Amino acid sequence: AASTPKPLPSSGPKSLREMPHPLATSSSEEMGPALTPSPDLLLPRSIADKDLSLPNGTPVDTSSPASSSSLLNRLQLDDDLDVETRDLFVTVDDPKKHVCTMETYITYRVTTKTTRAEFDLPEYSVRRRYQDFDWLRNKLEESQPTHLIPPLPEKFVVKGVVDRFSEEFVETRRKALDKFLKRITDHPVLSFNEHFSVFLTAKDLNAYKKQGMALLSKMGESVKYVTGGYKLRSRPLEFAAIGDYLDTFSLKLGTIDRIAQRIIKEQLEYLVELREYGPVYSTWGGLEVELSEPLEGVSACIGNCCTALEELSEDMTEDFLPVLREYILYAESMKNVLKKRDQVQAEYEAKLEAVALKKEDRPKVPTDVEKCQDRVECFNADLKADMERWQNNKRQDFRQLLMGMADKNIQYYEKVCVT
Repeated sequence: AASTPKPLPSSGPKSLREMPHPLATSSSEEMGPALTPSPDLLLPRSIADKDLSLPNGTPVDTSSPASSSSLLNRLQLDDDLDVETRDLFVTVDDPKKHVCTMETYITYRVTTKTTRAEFDLPEYSVRRRYQDFDWLRNKLEESQPTHLIPPLPEKFVVKGVVDRFSEEFVETRRKALDKFLKRITDHPVLSFNEHFSVFLTAKDLNAYKKQGMALLSKMGESVKYVTGGYKLRSRPLEFAAIGDYLDTFSLKLGTIDRIAQRIIKEQLEYLVELREYGPVYSTWGGLEVELSEPLEGVSACIGNCCTALEELSEDMTEDFLPVLREYILYAESMKNVLKKRDQVQAEYEAKLEAVALKKEDRPKVPTDVEKCQDRVECFNADLKADMERWQNNKRQDFRQLLMGMADKNIQYYEKVCVT
């Protein structure tokens, strides 16, 4: 007779507010008494209390560096150490515009260097367009439903507002696509996915799409066909805490994104006024010979302010906003995986109830119930591992981003004050 299924793991009777903030350190001395965790941003201890470390096992110092320059140097050193253990490198570059009869589109060169035995050659170079990256992500979601798939940059572009063929837009998208592939490359499971290998190596990806290799795993198929007839009783506390955290994180980050966009808009409007304002003093100086020198000085000062403000606005547009939007989309991706986990758990609970209702002298657990239990446990393990990896990446990305933006603002005010 088959054994009785084990109960689903739970974090116990702890309330969500007793769980530590995911950004809190284990030592109160590092954070200081003034920084207390926000009660609405919570994660389980299994995720929050672990020491930060890079993929190569190098511990990450949680103390604040003196400047973003020292931080960048430290991160570069960590990357160099990790290079020794990597066996797959992917880059996206060289965007090209293609004009056809029916459409105009941009392709990007995807270069792969690897020492993995799964690849026939040590280096590949193929060209891909945005819809190819979208196809890859959909295939990863189908074949790896228990894992967090990195987000793609948003495809939708408002006509008349953003020119999707402008150099600025294409470069911003290229950076996002490059980061998308690097996220997959660094993942211990996704990087070995067969669809990912085809994406990196196939010269004619359209031919592969038409063939339809049907590489969905059994896990993918089972999750794909789960209906909405099952209703989850309640999430385990650790996953409920993750869901609450993601909701709050998305809300706060969305607010920061909107404020940042408004600041950039106002900066650009101010920049237009400054550019019209400066030449007025030069014209005035031509009419007032005795005042020409100080008036020209004011005009030059305004010109320097224009240059400094333009650089600051470009940095916020090209470096700050894309990271915010990526993590907003990342949170939505994690929520989708969490919903899939809930569906499988609901299915498992429904099957257990059906077995319990059967009146038999020797109740046996059907094989499909055991398989469903295995899927739940698989989801739990993969989701927690990906959440921990995502939290580590987020800490590093946001620390680098915020320290870098602080330095940019300091440099801006130094230029303005010197002039």
